[in-house]
Amino acid sequence: MDHQGTIIRPPSEADSILLQVTLGCSHGKCAFCGAYMDKRFAIKDRETVARDIAFAARHCRRQRRVFLCDGDAMIIPQARLLALLADIRRELPWVTRVGTYASAKSLRLKSDAELEALKAAGIGIVYMGLESGDDAVLAAMGKNGDSATIVEQGRRAKKAGFKLNVTVINGLGGVDGSLAHARATGRALSAMDPDQIGALSLMLVPGTPLHARFERGEFVLPDARGMLAEIREMLACLTLTRGLFLANHASNYLPLKVRLPAGRDAALAELDAALADESRLRPESSRRL
Repeated sequence: MDHQGTIIRPPSEADSILLQVTLGCSHGKCAFCGAYMDKRFAIKDRETVARDIAFAARHCRRQRRVFLCDGDAMIIPQARLLALLADIRRELPWVTRVGTYASAKSLRLKSDAELEALKAAGIGIVYMGLESGDDAVLAAMGKNGDSATIVEQGRRAKKAGFKLNVTVINGLGGVDGSLAHARATGRALSAMDPDQIGALSLMLVPGTPLHARFERGEFVLPDARGMLAEIREMLACLTLTRGLFLANHASNYLPLKVRLPAGRDAALAELDAALADESRLRPESSRRL
């Protein structure tokens, strides 16, 4: 497979065929993100992608899902994306679902009918980064779009029939904006009503603008207790019709898996216990991006 540079995929796509159809991210300006510093955004040529699909047809017959890398394959023009999905369906007929990252920017470029066509062609799940529901935080981090725009596009993705998985980042508001970030994010997530939420804890990446701000003393990262208090506040403000809240990424201090709405009270009690006894937390040396 022609995998160029760092390959990023969601944890739930660990067993998927990783088909790299773009390089990097179509936005690439988020201050906290170091995921694609090794490449510039581009859509890969059809011949290279076709060779990778042919490779998967020979060697990946046990894998029943495909994930389209890199950071926003939904940005690919509609006709070309439909042709790619047709190739996957023809050459990999055992594949039951295609997943991709999507942004408010790329979803906004598709009409409702185009999103429904992509669902019918095989895309079953989209992963979006909300990161924060606080517009001041989004602006400070260089995120494309405000919270209302991201929420609207997430709702459009759900309406088109996609399973919606949304990522948020604890700590992104710094110490001063911590609780405001948590509350606004809980409200925005409630408005989006995703099927699954992945809550990560911010880890500063050298070489990113946010890391430079941190080194200059312009950004103060919440400590473990601050991160936990933030997750608790976010969860307390969160109302989903039905969904899964995951804070079990390696970056988090306290692994959580919460089925909502039924499991929220038990999760809040677990967070309160951890805040009272910090020995239960994952040690700093064990945290990972």
